[in-house]
Amino acid sequence: MDFKGSDTIPGPRAEDHLPHTTTAAAKIVIVGGFGVGKTTMVGSVSEIRPLTTEETMTQAGIGVDDDHGSESKTATTVAMDFGRIRITDQIVLYLFGTPGQERFWFLWHGLFEGALGAVVLVDTRRLEVSYEVMGRLEERGVPFVVAVNTFPDGPRYPVDDLRSALDLPPEVPIIECDVRRRASSRDVLMTLMRFLHSLALTRSLT
Repeated sequence: MDFKGSDTIPGPRAEDHLPHTTTAAAKIVIVGGFGVGKTTMVGSVSEIRPLTTEETMTQAGIGVDDDHGSESKTATTVAMDFGRIRITDQIVLYLFGTPGQERFWFLWHGLFEGALGAVVLVDTRRLEVSYEVMGRLEERGVPFVVAVNTFPDGPRYPVDDLRSALDLPPEVPIIECDVRRRASSRDVLMTLMRFLHSLALTRSLT
């Protein structure tokens, strides 16, 4: 960017500033396999212009990345996505979307650090991809909810069948969503916050 002739460097846009009423912030990670909609979710729900690290897919990923069900994708996240949303006047969530390909999963460790909770995005065409994702969250002790992104050609299953297939305990919420829609993505985040609140209450009573 050329700043020639200018004495100042442009600062944040007015809409990027945190409101003065903000008193608490939480880090939330959006995880899932390749092409499940993580970048789309962060972009649809963020109240600021999201930061993305998408790069054009190349032949280097052929035979390495599992693109089943996502063959039409032309770009992929190589580091992270970042966005922000207020859920009340006082509470702000910072959203970090993880890269989906296994060859970039080493980046997850840093992204999980300090996370209050996580959303696991699931594609019913590729449920098996979710096992490793949830296993890594459980190893780190990061509580999560499961959000089933409804693709037009994806099979629909009853919640009980999904819970059984994913081997989830009864207390972990499962919610259907369309990550292209802001309201739907926000509902997922609110489900996560309610779940985290219930966990905190349970721990306070033990």
